[in-house]
Amino acid sequence: MAEWRRVRCFADQLQRCGLTEGEVVSVLSESSSRPELVETARLAAEVLGGRVFDLVVPTPANDQPVAIRSTGASQALQGNPAVLAGLAAAGLVLDCTVEGLLHAPELRTILGGGARVLMISNEHPETFERLPFDPTLEARVAQAHARLGAASTMRVTSAAGTDLTVRLAGAVTAGSTGVTAGPGSIAHWPGGLVLAFPAPGTVAGTVVLAPGDLNLTFKRYLERPVTLTIVDDHITDIAGDGVDADLFRSYLSAFADAEGDRAAYACSHVGWGLNHQARWDQLELYDKRDVNGTEARAFAGGFLYSTGANEVAGRFTAGHFDLPMRRCTITLDGGAVVRDGELVDEAVAPMS
Repeated sequence: MAEWRRVRCFADQLQRCGLTEGEVVSVLSESSSRPELVETARLAAEVLGGRVFDLVVPTPANDQPVAIRSTGASQALQGNPAVLAGLAAAGLVLDCTVEGLLHAPELRTILGGGARVLMISNEHPETFERLPFDPTLEARVAQAHARLGAASTMRVTSAAGTDLTVRLAGAVTAGSTGVTAGPGSIAHWPGGLVLAFPAPGTVAGTVVLAPGDLNLTFKRYLERPVTLTIVDDHITDIAGDGVDADLFRSYLSAFADAEGDRAAYACSHVGWGLNHQARWDQLELYDKRDVNGTEARAFAGGFLYSTGANEVAGRFTAGHFDLPMRRCTITLDGGAVVRDGELVDEAVAPMS
């Protein structure tokens, strides 16, 4: 059931995305979507005078050998031409699918029609209340995105043993503030991070997942270290003597066995969080089914290493890990933007 305080919160965000009275708004959901988010999004758009229509598609069957809780891209649209035509004709699409359209293959068609998309992450509704609009976030994301886009090399190190190098030539970079930027744009809410999708053959080194780092596919804080050796973009060794390492090995091996390739072991994207309101410890306070983990991806100073699909590198797979890490140092061409898990650039300093 939608509650007024949440409708008001959503309406505030939609106003910032430019929703005006009389605009056509599509509320996109699937049969497995969180009902409260769908209802709240619909009511918020109606409060602002939007001409709202619901577009509901069935959640497709899982054709993978293991449970899927994170693919990084919704597969609900299934290329349906009628659905795509309806979405492309809208002024604003409120994306309430479980995984979101951010990396869905149909997104280009939808944006090409002039629609803008606000991807509402599949989070507990309280999350959106705790992360209200931050007027300083846009400038921080823009500055960080500019730094990332101009750099040739990212290096990530940590006291735990991480030493990863990402060559950024040919990478596609992006930043999200949680607010759409006009026709043909997409944003995910909550926002507050910058990412690079590296080109093929550009990622190598060691990633050490330390206790307290997160595995968002499992919705789990690591309790024992897991060391990933990365050669030519791909994890070639997973070392660790605890259940965290066992789970990591077991889950990824299912995709390698089923798909006949190792795309699930490859680097999907890398980046860091800029949202000072987001918290790394929020996962502990909700049931697993209640969170998607967007907040954990965006907490200020956190490094995000992800495995799986990367369109820039021509790799596609349903296997996906998002792995937010604390206490890392991130440098771009030798200049630090994060040091020991703290933002150091003046443009991304904490709110006053």
